[in-house]
Amino acid sequence: MQKVYEALTSAFRRNNGYLSVASYERIVQKNSTFLEDVDTLFLLLQASGYPIVQSEGKYKLQTFFTAYTEQKYCVIDLETNGSKPETAQVIEVGAVMFQNGKVIDRFESFVACTFLPEYISKITGILPEDLLDAPSQLEVFSKLRIFMEDAIFVAHNVNFDYGFLNHSFERFGLGNIGNQQLCSIDLARRTIESERYGLAYLSETLDLGVHTQHRAFSDALVTSNLLKLSFKNLPKYVQVSDDLLRFSTSSRKDRTLINLENKHKT
Repeated sequence: MQKVYEALTSAFRRNNGYLSVASYERIVQKNSTFLEDVDTLFLLLQASGYPIVQSEGKYKLQTFFTAYTEQKYCVIDLETNGSKPETAQVIEVGAVMFQNGKVIDRFESFVACTFLPEYISKITGILPEDLLDAPSQLEVFSKLRIFMEDAIFVAHNVNFDYGFLNHSFERFGLGNIGNQQLCSIDLARRTIESERYGLAYLSETLDLGVHTQHRAFSDALVTSNLLKLSFKNLPKYVQVSDDLLRFSTSSRKDRTLINLENKHKT
């Protein structure tokens, strides 16, 4: 489904956030290996967290029309018992739902696990007994899928958390993650001057709140505070959520050109 998400987003951006029925059908049929019809695929897209809706006979990408301040952001952190999802698993999940500058909901859970390397315990402070009676992976991931809704998925080094969780969802039959993603490191590099951009360093130097490093909920909460600070330093041309997503991965040259174009318009 990843090709479908990418192709649709690219097409939406070329067409001011809208796609005709014919364009939508052509894109999903070209990029999907599923045998379902296009209407069923639409439901699968929504279930995966991809922010697509039908409106007035067209398809619409909601992040193209939602003010970035009003957008929901699911800020997530994972603790795992290894670095590769093929051979390791999630042992703790922490997430906060962030909207309009504040946390509106929270999710945290240990995950049942029978193998916990000693070095992971030393890094995280999580003990084997913490995981013995914890909910199963399927139970935690199923609840997290519901919690995430179609919010933008945010993490500090989002490729790791998104990739690890996506693999875990697939493994337990929950499908791909379709939520659009935002890396708080990428955004911080474009909005905050700092010698380093590791979460611990930013937390200490920017006073982002009480922080217990390498504990999922604490890391997620601190990341949401970092997100809030980054929002204060966004350029004026960032208005909707899609502007924010593109800004977070933009080059210095891209940002300079946009600023010049905006100056010419005024």
